[in-house]
Amino acid sequence: MTDSVQSKLIISGSAVQAGHLDEILDEAEAGPDVELREGTVAASSHGGRLDRALAGIVPEFSRSYLQQLIELAAVRLNGKIATKAAAKVRAGDALQIELRPTPQSQAFTPEPMALELVFEDEYLLVINKPAGLVVHPAPGNWSGTLLNGLLARDPQACLLPRAGIVHRLDKDTSGLMVVARKRQVMDRLVEMIAARTVSREYLAIAHGAWQGPKARQIELPIGRDPRNRLRMAVVDLEKQSGKSASTGVSLLHSEGAYCLVRCKLQTGRTHQIRVHMASMGHPLVADEVYGGRPVGKLQRQALHATKLAFVHPVTGVDLEFTAPLPTDLTELLESLGLRYN
Repeated sequence: MTDSVQSKLIISGSAVQAGHLDEILDEAEAGPDVELREGTVAASSHGGRLDRALAGIVPEFSRSYLQQLIELAAVRLNGKIATKAAAKVRAGDALQIELRPTPQSQAFTPEPMALELVFEDEYLLVINKPAGLVVHPAPGNWSGTLLNGLLARDPQACLLPRAGIVHRLDKDTSGLMVVARKRQVMDRLVEMIAARTVSREYLAIAHGAWQGPKARQIELPIGRDPRNRLRMAVVDLEKQSGKSASTGVSLLHSEGAYCLVRCKLQTGRTHQIRVHMASMGHPLVADEVYGGRPVGKLQRQALHATKLAFVHPVTGVDLEFTAPLPTDLTELLESLGLRYN
């Protein structure tokens, strides 16, 4: 009990102890009953946020988890379903909370899945990710992610932040990723990526006939699009927040109204290649977020991480991996008359 709320347990098989979230969720999954808590808001919480008042009743849970319960209509304020975590509460208000599993609380669970391994040793994995596979749990994709698959495949992955994932590919981008299997290897790979000693090359099919030099270096900072927070954009760092971004682009073939290019990342900003290509007037085919249009059967951005090279962080051996273009992209190339050797 805290000085801001008084609470009592309404339905429970046993008292809830701090840090036992997994046990509570397991119990909730075992049967139809959920654990129900209720309390009243004391004078010291008058005028405060609903989620803060809830944290006083169940201090063993994070505010993030309590906000998830609000989104699931599992919280009542004075008998009515609460809908906003920031709602103001008043002294004496009655609160009722149904403790239940949420999609987010179950996100970091093992889920067996087929993964295409290009390389494996006791220190790291190199994976050829298919298009459509989300790398890390996030709103709208709390399960079925690469992280879930890694947890199921490798028991020691649960000991690592993000199951050893050190860089990401967008859901609809295919190709090569490196994943650490030990913490010291993960830390070293992160350092190597930051120092730009991990070489990452992509193949992209874009709209627009290529003009000008065949090789270009794009140095344009990237940040959140101020007009649409779901997009990234080239920004003016004197006026907006963002980070420097550098991409090397070289033409492989141009035919008609399309081109095939190789992109080499020097930095790793969110949507970097997609934003930089669009800024050149060459949005990727089927990348509707940044001005591209579907062509033929392709419904995902035409982007593939084809090459990954780095020095092994433990053995010191030079490693280089390539992943051939998947069928959907080779069929697109053929239909557009673009050549790739």
